[in-house]
Amino acid sequence: MTSVQGTAVDITTEDGVADAYLAHPDDGLPHPGVLLYQDAFGLRPQLRSMADRLAAAGYTVLVPNVFYRSGRTPLFDLPEFIDLSARPEIFGQIGPVMGALTAEMSVRDASSYLQWLAESPLVADGPVALTGYCMGARLALLTAGTYPARVAAAAGFHGGRLATDQPDSPHLVAGNITAELYFGHADEDSSMPPEQQRLLEETLTAAGVRHRCEVYPGAHHGYTQADTDAYDEKATERHWAALLDLLARTF
Repeated sequence: MTSVQGTAVDITTEDGVADAYLAHPDDGLPHPGVLLYQDAFGLRPQLRSMADRLAAAGYTVLVPNVFYRSGRTPLFDLPEFIDLSARPEIFGQIGPVMGALTAEMSVRDASSYLQWLAESPLVADGPVALTGYCMGARLALLTAGTYPARVAAAAGFHGGRLATDQPDSPHLVAGNITAELYFGHADEDSSMPPEQQRLLEETLTAAGVRHRCEVYPGAHHGYTQADTDAYDEKATERHWAALLDLLARTF
């Protein structure tokens, strides 16, 4: 594993300035770019740690604060360890912020994130990869379908509401996707029940999208997040293996 440098950066969007975290190998050379989309708890040490691990594997990783319209991070008063008993209070803070971020806003912001990566001397030329967690899986899918020429691969882990009956459901962009996709569903996840899993699979297959959808047995929504009680080490390591395998095929 290579030495990693992590820095705070600002990204100008059409609607303001998004603070972000950038992690990259500490060699000054360009590396394949990865856009990492946060979960609902936002940009925090846990996500920086995940970005560092990806960077150590040879990638330049950008983690934007997608809630920047509501303020710079930290936006929420989070405990060091998020357990179930604290979640109602925490989601009282998070819910309105999540609700204010529309799919339209998200894909508009994605253009700025992708452009920032394209212009960075630390990012190799060509399309980038995406990975997203919880709500970030939705953002990854929407981005892959909105900017197909700029995305080579996209992954989503314990994502929720990826295939609903709503007009802005992420699965509806499948027909535009040229990237290879991977989804690691949580087995115990009411936000992504079997019927949504089937609809996503069927839609991607019908659209001819290269993809793999897998269910992680016994894993709960949020299984990759080590600062929460949903964390599952076995499922998390499976996620790393799947993600790095996808990136290796992509780049």
